Amino acid sequence: MQQAFAQKATEILREEEDVIGLAAAGSWTTGELDEWSDLDLILVTGERIGGDRHAMLQWAARLGNLLSGFTGEHVGEPRLLICLYENPLLHVDIKFLTPEEFGSGIVEKPELLFDRDGSLRRILNEIEPQYPFAGLQWMEDRFWTWMHYALLKTGRGEYFEALDFLGYVRMTVLGPLLHRRRGNAPRGVRKVEHLLTPEDLQLLKETIGNHDLASLVQAVMATIRLYRMLRLDLEGPGFNPQARTEEAVLRFLHRFRYGNS
Repeated sequence: MQQAFAQKATEILREEEDVIGLAAAGSWTTGELDEWSDLDLILVTGERIGGDRHAMLQWAARLGNLLSGFTGEHVGEPRLLICLYENPLLHVDIKFLTPEEFGSGIVEKPELLFDRDGSLRRILNEIEPQYPFAGLQWMEDRFWTWMHYALLKTGRGEYFEALDFLGYVRMTVLGPLLHRRRGNAPRGVRKVEHLLTPEDLQLLKETIGNHDLASLVQAVMATIRLYRMLRLDLEGPGFNPQARTEEAVLRFLHRFRYGNS
């Protein structure tokens, strides 16, 4: 159904003179489309549309039976319109770009569905996409303070807050490092169930706690164990471990483990 929607959208947009081209990204480019996939489209126009919610919705409504659409400020991308269509019920993300914006910040080469004058192909031929990776040092500078924060929330009994925060650490630190070690794009915890070894997946599962003190302390400990293992595997020349901070946080964790919190 994603391919049928994209084909129909291509036919519609070809008739619009201001449309320079249309491209598909995400699962489309990796051959992983299935019944659970959304559809990621990049719509390139001569006139700037991205950031104008009203105009973005108008364009989206031309492509199918649009139920709802909202812009992507929550993911830092106001040029993105997140849409839900019906008949069939399909999630479609449409990013609205100008030709000047098309080659900037691309993390994967999209597949061109049409390219009116060949300009988009020329742009793609000149760039080498790179998936953003904050870097191990960036993570090390934050990780131990984050673990202290997770323990504070746990000690106060704010278990939902602690659970959510450990999820953030999995997405921001552990997932990317596990992917990086496997040579995959460091896309948080995306598709870890399929891309990691059973052993690594089990280590990641151990960082998921329940809504109680003992379980959350165990989850923090598992998070630290996995991070230290990955750090050892991935650190390189010039890496600066935050040894004093690590030691202080481990002492604080010791209080939880032995009932002195």
